[in-house]
Amino acid sequence: MIAFEDVSKSFWTGRTRKVILDRASFKVELGNSLGILAKNGTGKTTVINMMAGLEKPDEGRVIRTSRISFPLGFMGGITAKHSATENSRYIARLYGLDPDYVESFCRWLCALDDYFDLPIGKYSSGMRSRFSFALMLALEFDIYLIDEGMPSSTDVEFNRKAGQVLRQRLKNATVIIVSHQAATLEKFCRSAAVLRNGQLYMFDTLEEAKRLYDYEAQS
Repeated sequence: MIAFEDVSKSFWTGRTRKVILDRASFKVELGNSLGILAKNGTGKTTVINMMAGLEKPDEGRVIRTSRISFPLGFMGGITAKHSATENSRYIARLYGLDPDYVESFCRWLCALDDYFDLPIGKYSSGMRSRFSFALMLALEFDIYLIDEGMPSSTDVEFNRKAGQVLRQRLKNATVIIVSHQAATLEKFCRSAAVLRNGQLYMFDTLEEAKRLYDYEAQS
């Protein structure tokens, strides 16, 4: 479970104060995957980072009672000068998992071939995203945090395998996805919310959330 209790978060842009959340309270229970719709620039990444504990609220508190993943695309703990082999084995040890398993899983899912043994700093952004997603799926969590959905990749086989593994994980886990596109949320989320004017408006269905999101976009 993740719960926000009267959470406020804002940033000073140099001219004005940008409000991300204003005394927002909501809860995500295990088994109820949530999609959050929000326009670009409204603070989607900040909200997901607070869920992961990477950023702290200005006020209020975030309660976590489950094993929560790092956000998809987060490269913290991964060293650019080391290879995917070295990084996957290091992260496995941090989580108390079998390094051989984590390395093998990431090799299979990423399909980076010889690049897997080269420094990650030499990877393209797409290759780094694939490795980050593979690493997240190799480590089993109760709640997976995904910012903007599946990594952008032209590799059809990677997209197929990653989606298949994620759906398998979600049989026993929960996902929270933040995106500006409703289509990104449809495959994985039962309920949905809209981030708007510092508040997270929760709905039982994605269709209800889309109505508010589309209305705001047109207004």
